[in-house]
Amino acid sequence: MNKKIGFILALVLVSLMMVGAVSAGLFDFMGGSDSNTNQTNNDNNTFIVGFDAEFPPYGYKDDTGNYTGFDLELAQEVCRRNNWTFVAQPIDWDAKDAELDSGSIDCIWNGFTIDGRENDYLWSNPYFDNKQVFVVKADSGITSIADLAGKTVETQKDSSALAALQGDNKSIADTFKTLTEVADYNTAFMDLESGACDAVAMDIGVAEYDIKNKDNPDLYVILNESITSEQYGIGFKKGNEDLRDQVQKTLDEMFKDGTVAKIAEKYGISEDALIQP
Repeated sequence: MNKKIGFILALVLVSLMMVGAVSAGLFDFMGGSDSNTNQTNNDNNTFIVGFDAEFPPYGYKDDTGNYTGFDLELAQEVCRRNNWTFVAQPIDWDAKDAELDSGSIDCIWNGFTIDGRENDYLWSNPYFDNKQVFVVKADSGITSIADLAGKTVETQKDSSALAALQGDNKSIADTFKTLTEVADYNTAFMDLESGACDAVAMDIGVAEYDIKNKDNPDLYVILNESITSEQYGIGFKKGNEDLRDQVQKTLDEMFKDGTVAKIAEKYGISEDALIQP
């Protein structure tokens, strides 16, 4: 090969390598890589709460793009009173146990059901009575569960309400004309308003939040009779008693001074659903 040509090819190769390096650096700078540089350092003064970012009113992203919710605001106030740095960490719900075991989060605090998981985590005291209820239109004439016989009922797939109606409370569902699973409660409410279904089975906290945020909240009512009930708690890694006890102590103080009830009211949650210490 001619030496001059070889020299030119070498220069071209070096230039291409430099362009690639700059491009890769720019890609990382713009957030296009899997870099862990944005991960929060979890120390003794940082409280990282793992939550499902699509579960209002407990944890979700608001219209401004910020994470908020009833449980997250409780956790934030716990941090304020303990001079901790609060971090709301959205997680893949299926990976919650791995996140907790690795220490990347300090707890799971997000409408987290104790029932059936009693021995899987180190739990706080239950703080929320999550009833499964029916929502109907106010002018439907339906005032009790018995009135749902022969009616069309919808609920969200994989929900606690669905589990109840397919499990211990199947005798209630057996009286319906149909029990239909839908992708989300927005769809269920649209069907209820249009008359495509007669009732929606759902968590009381989610029901109260959704109704409060409708353009026409008076259109809906929650039946007084509940399907079943479950309790929410804060799940910690086993062996982390010191942190659990400090969080519990602070949460108890917040109950006693009315802070929990005030935050619940903000998110349309009735005080009756709160479990006082």
